Amino acid sequence: MAETLISPGVLARENDQSFIAQGPITVGAAIIGPTVKGPVEIPTVVTSYSSYVNRFGAIQESGSDTYTYFTSIAAYNYFLNGGESLLVARTVSGSYTSATSTAILNSNESGVLDTAADALLTSITVNPTDCDDATYTSVALTGGTGTGAIATVICSGLTITSITVTTAGTGYAVADSLTIAALALGTGSSLATIVLDAADIVDGMIAFTLKTISEGAIMNSSSSLDASGSLASGSADNVRFTISNASTANGTFDLLIRQGNDNTNDQTILETWTGLSLDPMSGNFISSVLGNQVETYNSVTNQIQVTGNYFNKSRYVIVSAVNQPTPNYFDNNGIAKPEFATYLPLNQSGSFTGAVGDVKAGANFYDSINVSNTQGLVGGNYDSMISLLANQDDYKFNILMTPGLYNQDYDTQCTQLLNNTQGRGDSLLILDLVAYNKQIADATGQASSRNSSYAASYWPWVMVIDPDTGKNVWVPASTVMAGVFSYNDSVSEPWFAPAGINRGGLGQVIRAEQKLTQANRDTLYTGKVNPIATFPGTGTVVYGQKTLQTRASALDRVNVRRLLIQLKSYISQVGQTLVFEQNTIATRNAFLSQVNPYLESVQQRQGLYAFKVIMDDSNNTPDVIDRNQMIGQIYIQPTKTAEFIYLDFNILPTGATFPA
Repeated sequence: MAETLISPGVLARENDQSFIAQGPITVGAAIIGPTVKGPVEIPTVVTSYSSYVNRFGAIQESGSDTYTYFTSIAAYNYFLNGGESLLVARTVSGSYTSATSTAILNSNESGVLDTAADALLTSITVNPTDCDDATYTSVALTGGTGTGAIATVICSGLTITSITVTTAGTGYAVADSLTIAALALGTGSSLATIVLDAADIVDGMIAFTLKTISEGAIMNSSSSLDASGSLASGSADNVRFTISNASTANGTFDLLIRQGNDNTNDQTILETWTGLSLDPMSGNFISSVLGNQVETYNSVTNQIQVTGNYFNKSRYVIVSAVNQPTPNYFDNNGIAKPEFATYLPLNQSGSFTGAVGDVKAGANFYDSINVSNTQGLVGGNYDSMISLLANQDDYKFNILMTPGLYNQDYDTQCTQLLNNTQGRGDSLLILDLVAYNKQIADATGQASSRNSSYAASYWPWVMVIDPDTGKNVWVPASTVMAGVFSYNDSVSEPWFAPAGINRGGLGQVIRAEQKLTQANRDTLYTGKVNPIATFPGTGTVVYGQKTLQTRASALDRVNVRRLLIQLKSYISQVGQTLVFEQNTIATRNAFLSQVNPYLESVQQRQGLYAFKVIMDDSNNTPDVIDRNQMIGQIYIQPTKTAEFIYLDFNILPTGATFPA
């Protein structure tokens, strides 16, 4: 329909000015720390504690009575008290890579699995005429078309009793003759000759290569590696696979991902993939079904980099390479061409070996976890994740926790956390100041070195029940404060104080490390540390809401800081929609029409006493407009909390008149 009238008539037009900014999509909280398993240095959102356990593991190592993860307890409390979404940034000690496995193709050979093509695998007994009695290691096998085979040879009674290949060679063929070099075993000159058959070598054509990832991290942890860096076979901390039902008629096969310590008669199946194909034109192409994406953290750019074309559907492995046959390997009758049979993998089982590749896997914290350190980590292990979460354009959240990272011992990392949080301007850092078994003076001393309205700290440590074992464990305050903040926001608003009996109760806490007197609470509060107090008949309660800001102002309170975070977040998004619009009265009115109703709603919900927004000709002068600027001035009076209540009881004589 034409937008203008040429001849007389009526043109009905629409001008939709009803757009309402929804505010940024924000994860409630973020947490940095070690976990049992899961993606390393890849921030991941979970929406329930069960999904957290599924991705990152439970609070305690299976079968352990000793080690507890503060990260997991914080996540547990967060979701227990109404939290809806949590960004988890798992950090580890050192650098860990994925294990790799390849699938062998030639169906005429026995079912074996090895990362080296054409590898000699057998142990052979032979009878030469002469050798010195001894065990010889690193003996080279020579001859044939291959190279590089090394063996251990045992001689007894002038007879070689065994030759065990310890290092596989490459390039050997059936009927190759391998010998031990003259004098390698002493004075003998008539030594062993080994003639290879099909059972002694592995075909070199590889169907596909798998690598362990993500959920398989615990299955490929440092505790599972042997001295050579290969994953220990038959371990519960390992994974293996089985290929079955290879069909030359259909060009398909099945793949099972299994737990490493199971056996053929009692398999623990982690994943089942059926009807896989090596044909990229097939809907069951192995890469598209399992996935081949690799996510890595770039320490130079502080960015997550993604490679691979297919989203990962397997929780344990990715497809890193496929030896693809010619597309359309079916003939006109829908039957696979004969040559395609050479591409199908064997019906076989195998494990993952070799810490190669670029996917970071698991870490083992179990040797040094206790209540006085960061659970096996050093401060530097946190640096990459702290840097990554500095960019608010990539990750949105309003609360950040690093339970187990203490200002007392990790000043550099805590400074980085504070700087990042202040730079983001959209979140509050819950900072633990001291380790377990410290005193009030230690906590206030650490607080005195920090000055920021974007952080708050709580003390002392508290005892909670480990839901996995039922045992009592000591945890830093941030682990339970995660639940306090989530409960506060679920029953009220972010600008209400997450403190007091109504919203600051710690029902999950058995007791605090120290029972605070009024004088203790006074000292802590004066020193910018929020007390966790215990009262008879009431229980343990968060009894303060100060930020770490030194200067007395409205922003030295948590509820006001979080109010400002909320207001800036919403109003900034309104402004974002107007960037590059015409700098006119109409555009300014569009801004006011969204901001004023929003602030009115906040006022009605007890967040503001009063407000005023100015965006007109008084602050948008011709000079401002000529600089391509638009200025809005927002004045607010935040509501304050009643932290100090004075009750004056006045006793009057009989007959006295009460004041009006």
